Amino acid sequence: MVSRSYSNLLDLAFGDPPTFGRVGKRLPRVMTVAGIISELDDDNSNSVGSDVPSSVSQERMIIVGNQLPLRAHRRADGDREWYFSWDEDSLLLQLKDGLGEDVEVIYVGCLREEIDPSEQDDVAQTLLETFKCVPAFLPPDLFSKFYHGFCKQHLWPLFHYMLPLSPDLGGRFDRSLWQAYVSVNKIFADKVMEVINPDEDFVWVHDYHLMVLPTFLRKRFNRVKLGFFLHSPFPSSEIYRTLPVRDELLRALLNSDLIGFHTFDYARHFLSCCSRMLGLDYQSKRGYIGLEYYGRTVSIKILPVGIHIGQLQSVMNLPETEARVAELCDQFRGQTVLLGVDDMDIFKGISLKLLAMEQLLLQHPDWRGKVVLVQIANPARGRGKDVQEVQSETYSTAKRINETFGRPGYDPVVLIDTPLQFSERIAYYVIAECCLVTAVRDGMNLIPYEYIICRQGNEKLDETLRLDPSAPKKSMLVVSEFIGCSPSLSGAIRVNPWNIDAVAEAMDSALVVAESEKQLRHEKHYRYVSTHDVGYWAHSFLQDLERACRDHVRRRCWGIGFGLGFRVIALDPNFRKLSVEHIVSAYKRTNNRAILLDYDGTMMPQTSINKMPNPEAIGILKSLCRDPKNIVFLVSGRDKKTLTEWFSSCESLGIAAEHGYFLRPNHDEEWETCVPVADFYWKQIAEPVMKLYTETTDGSAIETKESAIVWHYQYADPDFGSCQAKELLDHLESVLANEPVSVKSGQHIVEIKPQGVSKGIVADRLLATMKQKGMLPDFVLCIGDDRSDEDMFEVITSAMAGPSLSPVAEVFACTVGQKPSKAKYYLEDTTEIVRMLQGLATASGQTARNASQNSQPVIIDRE
Repeated sequence: MVSRSYSNLLDLAFGDPPTFGRVGKRLPRVMTVAGIISELDDDNSNSVGSDVPSSVSQERMIIVGNQLPLRAHRRADGDREWYFSWDEDSLLLQLKDGLGEDVEVIYVGCLREEIDPSEQDDVAQTLLETFKCVPAFLPPDLFSKFYHGFCKQHLWPLFHYMLPLSPDLGGRFDRSLWQAYVSVNKIFADKVMEVINPDEDFVWVHDYHLMVLPTFLRKRFNRVKLGFFLHSPFPSSEIYRTLPVRDELLRALLNSDLIGFHTFDYARHFLSCCSRMLGLDYQSKRGYIGLEYYGRTVSIKILPVGIHIGQLQSVMNLPETEARVAELCDQFRGQTVLLGVDDMDIFKGISLKLLAMEQLLLQHPDWRGKVVLVQIANPARGRGKDVQEVQSETYSTAKRINETFGRPGYDPVVLIDTPLQFSERIAYYVIAECCLVTAVRDGMNLIPYEYIICRQGNEKLDETLRLDPSAPKKSMLVVSEFIGCSPSLSGAIRVNPWNIDAVAEAMDSALVVAESEKQLRHEKHYRYVSTHDVGYWAHSFLQDLERACRDHVRRRCWGIGFGLGFRVIALDPNFRKLSVEHIVSAYKRTNNRAILLDYDGTMMPQTSINKMPNPEAIGILKSLCRDPKNIVFLVSGRDKKTLTEWFSSCESLGIAAEHGYFLRPNHDEEWETCVPVADFYWKQIAEPVMKLYTETTDGSAIETKESAIVWHYQYADPDFGSCQAKELLDHLESVLANEPVSVKSGQHIVEIKPQGVSKGIVADRLLATMKQKGMLPDFVLCIGDDRSDEDMFEVITSAMAGPSLSPVAEVFACTVGQKPSKAKYYLEDTTEIVRMLQGLATASGQTARNASQNSQPVIIDRE
């Protein structure tokens, strides 16, 4: 049973967790503190699973973001009442276009304005009834630590590849800011819980401000349908691993069902972090990338966001836009306009762009007086010393360029640092011959997309610009290769923004390119941008979220772990944890028992350096072997010499070595081979290939057995080792295609062994021999931890329907950690396995120990 306590979540100081009821389609009131909304359901109040009955028939999406898509204002006449309106520029509002009219949308987030506590109840009620928005009211000091502290001081710089190497560069990690971040995520979770119907609703969480929110929601509702989209870059593992709370954030994100990224690079970095820091493997299945995480498949989606074309076009149609375009045409008559639109922060590369403009005018004097760079600098979203430095450098550079190359009536750089109306910004897009987006690191950046749509224009703008409406439109883009939209703009000139000379040459190329080339590039970009708008993006995400969650209903879920280490184990209804009491009870009432045990990863942890069995394990095996009702076999991939040395004191223990190729019923018997192999000449073909990969893969090694050759890469770089293993597997399958061997990959290994050799042979032989001896097994226990053990599970499971077992046989196929599996039961780790085996050994009692002197070993028939 999972505790509902939020203990260890950094002492959040929110008191006891709230009691949640169910919410109908119409919500009577939103409360501003955690508590009941309506219809308290006492029967479900203690459940951690999503067992709350649903009363909603319409599909519903709860969209959670740092800020609500609303604008708030008071009237200038002294009226103290708050007035709210939709923020048409908000992505969260725009994405509704892709969800369909039949999807009800509820928003959860903060307001930009601070609301007095005495007004919060009325504001919350108004926002819910009028806008279906649920506000999260944060105290100013908590918001400052959360947003300006942890988000902007730690996450934002790090995700943009800026390491806190000194107090001046991002600052040192501050634990109090992290606590504030978690506290705010908890408040957001409480707000979601006030309105969610967990079995029906989808939840879509946005961006790095709320990265631990999935853990809170998954803890309360194990089957919640939860998607997360990261709108910033995700750094490479070398950068990300410097974050002190790296594991907590990764595990929190993995409590989502679907995680979205703008580009493959960002997704690849995330998957690499999961592999290197959490030891998780991912695989692509029918085009979908999935991470197996405690029985749940976390899907990864790669799709860049788009823009809301309808909103842009509506502003383009405004009379003020047309008028402003006419003014700008007069202002820059006879000049070619290059345009930059960026926030005033350290990652947008404004100063580098200005230096490139300076270089252009130095190297190409002909452009002086003819080319103008209009740089629109939006106010910075963060604050601090770095913003001040960017502003200072930008102003001084622009001033120097204008003083050097300017003349009366001509300034080569026009710096606009005052807020512009959207219509005015669009007017600049319309007149610009080329748009320059040279950020040194940016998550997506939709400026190029907006520019493309604006350059497509309309009839009124064509008339203002004196263009032929039937003529093809044209545009040029110079974009940094470090921004998220770069891969989708194949017609743009891509540059390294740090290379000033290269950017200057790109600007020159954009100016001199042929008109027909500009038209072709524009047509290509417009076709992509117009078909991959924000609606397409949202619709695609919802489709994938529905696919990722379609098996939720049939899964059984358990929550494990405390604090931010919480995760959910999701299992097939027929796959359950093995109860020690249950198996001991069955053990006591049975008389002919077959026990098959794997060693590495089952009785000995995979992470252990010393693989020799400890005295406790030897003692348990001896106790089990002494019981005359038991036939115990250790089935391992290790060689027979090692196993003989390690288990020489267990005289009645049967051992199968090298995955069943060698078999010995007890200490007094000779080793036999289960599969006859005439020759191992194929080793001469395989070994040189394996040596080649070993030499080129640091940390890898070859293990040569009598029957097999194994290539180990456990200590190699995870990504490179996995890549080399796939190549080696393909290479070996090719050169050994006509040989009587099988080439298989396992956990950090690639193995070649004779065809027909598997652990399943051992299980089959043991059951058949016991039947021949008149000892029809009425108890079978089989335990393993990896793919090679699945063969044993398959044999004993299929034997339940045949004559090899007693009609009343108790069969326990148990996997250690691996999920899903062909086994019916599971235990978490070797500690639980040893505890369970100790329970069986104890149950054997004094009778088994006394009778062991007279017990007769079962002889495995030779074929």
